[in-house]
Amino acid sequence: MRPRFQADADFNQKIVLGLRRREPSVDFQTAEAGGIIGVPDPVVLDIAREAGRILVSHDRRTMPGHFVRFREKYLSPGLIIVAQDIDIGVAIDNLLLIWVATEAAEWAGKLGFVPV
Repeated sequence: MRPRFQADADFNQKIVLGLRRREPSVDFQTAEAGGIIGVPDPVVLDIAREAGRILVSHDRRTMPGHFVRFREKYLSPGLIIVAQDIDIGVAIDNLLLIWVATEAAEWAGKLGFVPV
């Protein structure tokens, strides 16, 4: 099964829209659709887990630490940290590559970074 993504509240929506435009079959839920705006990071991770979605965030400062602690109790579908200053086209290319070349199960409990 292909990865399904959940954008964090801080994630650049231009990347989500651009990836969907490039490949309409990518399942990439916005923060608003996922109900995670204004929600604390540990709860965001749990919402993504319950939905079976890899969380995609720009939060390199605190989210990895929350993820490590979260994994001590739960199996997570994964976390991908996208560099804040990355070119939007490069971010789209990298996320598309992840979607095409990997299976959702390969991300279980894993932390990845973009650019790859």
